Amino acid sequence: MADSKTFSGFPVQNLSSDSTSVGQIYYNTSSGSFKAIKAGVGSWASGGALNTARMSAGGTGIQTASLMVAGETGSILDIVEQYNGSTWTEVGDIGTARKGNSASGTTAAGLTFSGYTGPPGSTGYSALTESWNGSGWTEVGDLNTGRSDSTAAGTATAALAMGGVYNPGELALTEIWNGSGWTETGDLNTARNNANGGGTTTSAILAGGLTTAPLAITETWNGSSWTEVGDLNSARSQTGGTASDSTNSIIFGGRTPPGADTVNTESWDGTSWTEVANLATARDQFQGSGASNSSALAFGGSTPPYTTATEEWTKPDFVVNTLTTS
Repeated sequence: MADSKTFSGFPVQNLSSDSTSVGQIYYNTSSGSFKAIKAGVGSWASGGALNTARMSAGGTGIQTASLMVAGETGSILDIVEQYNGSTWTEVGDIGTARKGNSASGTTAAGLTFSGYTGPPGSTGYSALTESWNGSGWTEVGDLNTGRSDSTAAGTATAALAMGGVYNPGELALTEIWNGSGWTETGDLNTARNNANGGGTTTSAILAGGLTTAPLAITETWNGSSWTEVGDLNSARSQTGGTASDSTNSIIFGGRTPPGADTVNTESWDGTSWTEVANLATARDQFQGSGASNSSALAFGGSTPPYTTATEEWTKPDFVVNTLTTS
């Protein structure tokens, strides 16, 4: 293709339609303008409000199809809501009310496990697991170790339970679900609760969390063991987050030292964390869902007090910019 145009003294290609190649500058013969392809920049936008404000629930799904399972708003709840990309609708309650539970899977086939069943001051750390079929919940095989505030990865038939807390302290225990039962597998290097991440049973990530103080530590899972990798830029716990695998994750919000909520969002590319656009609402003890660091959902939590706010994160692969020669 002949280079018949120049931009700032340099020859560029003539193209009849826009390119998708990040970094390319060209002349679009159809629009009669110079164009440049830049990497996409993500942003948060308001989504539909929850029906019941709450915190410490389980969250799973993708940006346009998510579940919020149980939680608390003064009392421990059994309420479940489903998001369709614009609004939340109450669906079938779980069998056992709880808070600090984890969730994995989709709106058609999900799993919730662990949590705290109360009452306050008791040792009600739960091993209960319930399976969702799109319309109702069924109790299935218990975890080997009851806990609350663990982190989930995976699906309804292949899930991980990572870390958490059981009186009197944080856990490093990891358990794997095969669709019918839980098996203990490789421990985390750093015991913690209220971390976030996700992925699959063969490729997962866990970042942040809490011991005696919020952490920046990140670990990745290869199906058999955990490896410590690059730290978050900001230590934090009680965050929202999601991951497709150990190379693609986003963590947002949460509580940072010395106890303040943050709007900070960080994106993981498999090597390091990069700060990106902030949430509109600082919050902790909330839920996140999504498929990758390009598409995520933040919902509920404590601002304080409890909030119904939902935010949607979108990061395009690339952006086409029109250039001027003046």
